[in-house]
Amino acid sequence: MLKNLKKSIVKTQLVTRREITIGNRIPKDYFITKGVGESEVTIHAGSYHLALKNAGIEMCNIMTYSSIMPKIAREIKKPEGFIHGEVMESIMAVAHSKKGKRASAGIIFGWLYDKQTREKYGGLVCEHNGEYSVKEIKRLLKLSIAELYYNGFSEKYELKKIRIITESFVPQKRFGTVLVGICFTDYIYPVISNSKDK
Repeated sequence: MLKNLKKSIVKTQLVTRREITIGNRIPKDYFITKGVGESEVTIHAGSYHLALKNAGIEMCNIMTYSSIMPKIAREIKKPEGFIHGEVMESIMAVAHSKKGKRASAGIIFGWLYDKQTREKYGGLVCEHNGEYSVKEIKRLLKLSIAELYYNGFSEKYELKKIRIITESFVPQKRFGTVLVGICFTDYIYPVISNSKDK
């Protein structure tokens, strides 16, 4: 009798189990932040951490993407109260420098619109960093996004609503870091299939 009961339970579990297949997640809401930091000790746990702190995201584990924005992405105000140790995914430009040498970081992004339907397709982002003036890094950012756009998108899409965000400073301590980031806060998970086992 116990054996039959176990078989019945297993059969019930198999009949009622549901499975879904999900696609790659799509970033949705994002905020823009930037920061500077300097340290006499080191870069990674010094000036870089302090730049993250200045940007308000030092409690997060930062992961970086390449340079594509989904069409559903929308800018929001930076949320309060991140959980210590949470993963924050971003598109980020970071520059490190030493005392007396300028560090500059910048991001440029814009949105692609279908030339025929006028529908928003998605966005392109480019990052740049180095010992540049703000004027020079803006010039390089414009060249970068133009190259990206004209090598794969210009025939079908228009690039509009272009924005540039930069940060630059000359550290007075031994190490310095600047950063600019597009930071994502939530995601859409597309369901590819939803099936019931038989």
